[in-house]
Amino acid sequence: MPWRLLKFALNPNHSEPRFFPPETPLKERYDMVIIGGGGHGLACAYYLAREHGVTNVAVLEQGYLGGGNTGRNTTIVRSNYLTPEGVQFYDASLKLFEDLAEDFDLNIFYSNRGHYTLAHTDSAMRTMRWRAEVNKHFGIDSEVVDRSHIAANVPDMDLDCGGDAPVLGALWHAPGAVARHDAVAWGYGRGAYQRGVEIHQKTRVTGIKVDDGKVRGVSTSRGDIACDKVISMVAGSSPRITSMVGLETPIEIYPLQACVTEPVKPFLDTIIVSGSLHAYVSQSSRGELVMGASVDPNVLHSTRSSFDFVEELADKMLDLFPFTGRLRVMRQWAGMSDITPDFAPIMGKTPIEGFYLDAGWGTWGFKATPISGKTMAWTAVNDRNHELIEPFRLERFADFVQVGERGAASVGH
Repeated sequence: MPWRLLKFALNPNHSEPRFFPPETPLKERYDMVIIGGGGHGLACAYYLAREHGVTNVAVLEQGYLGGGNTGRNTTIVRSNYLTPEGVQFYDASLKLFEDLAEDFDLNIFYSNRGHYTLAHTDSAMRTMRWRAEVNKHFGIDSEVVDRSHIAANVPDMDLDCGGDAPVLGALWHAPGAVARHDAVAWGYGRGAYQRGVEIHQKTRVTGIKVDDGKVRGVSTSRGDIACDKVISMVAGSSPRITSMVGLETPIEIYPLQACVTEPVKPFLDTIIVSGSLHAYVSQSSRGELVMGASVDPNVLHSTRSSFDFVEELADKMLDLFPFTGRLRVMRQWAGMSDITPDFAPIMGKTPIEGFYLDAGWGTWGFKATPISGKTMAWTAVNDRNHELIEPFRLERFADFVQVGERGAASVGH
């Protein structure tokens, strides 16, 4: 038994502080209000307080912390994207992830696994070479590997995929990792709270007050708040928030489902992704297979899971790992993916003075958590877009300067 747990067991009066504070009334005014108590919102609050000394901040969450997409993802962290903008952005995030446990004094179960993006066709192999060259240009550890490399590192996988879609090779991304999603959110939340930020759960935003093109305050289910700056970081609920300020975006919402099996002995050390099969899988520290697929085909604001999803995904898993047919699916769930036309996020300032947007994360929001919080905090304090997120500005759709990240989304959308 760890000494820390033994201390708690033997001492009934231990002085371990609360992880989160008790609920307090809303103040009449804050310098900034962050809508969304998921990973991005809590990270933004943390960096506002730690790096900029801005602590008169309220984080408003309509449910519970990390209860939205932060708690509904499959926890993969990587930076092997296709565009220069995406590669630099996500690599900065990965580097922050590596130090989070020390920053928080909290185990986030960060585990470096390596990441295979399988190629089943000649065209997919060309895309892998393209991604590898872009990655290498920016110092990212990615390379194209052949079947023998995959066979040596994932011996339990059927590289012929049942004869339907044989694996020709893969993009091998050594820094690929997984982390505990709720620990990341809680670490950021505790760090923000300890530095003076207020966190309010069960507080739904019902309106945003805008006067003469400038944010003046927020209406909530618990009363009104005056503020000069609002940062929206609500993923699948983004259209509801942007409509409050009359802001149009090209975001559409699609359900994204995932599931886990019963625990089994460790056999899969790496992360496996197949864009052709529309499937990905990793094994958790508890032995579960964490599996997902592409987003559902229809626009829908829903977190309901379906039998069709798990039936189709199981078929693909049997192609990759035939013996998994004996495993039972223990849980399945869905999140709401806010997807843009170019498969890159929308970040930064908006035409509404004092209203900042962090949205359009699709299926890759968790891996952006640290750098999203850090750059959005900088942007809100300085009232101009951080250089890393300038390519993701909302105006790019009007200017026809899109980022084009579809080729690195890992699974087909």
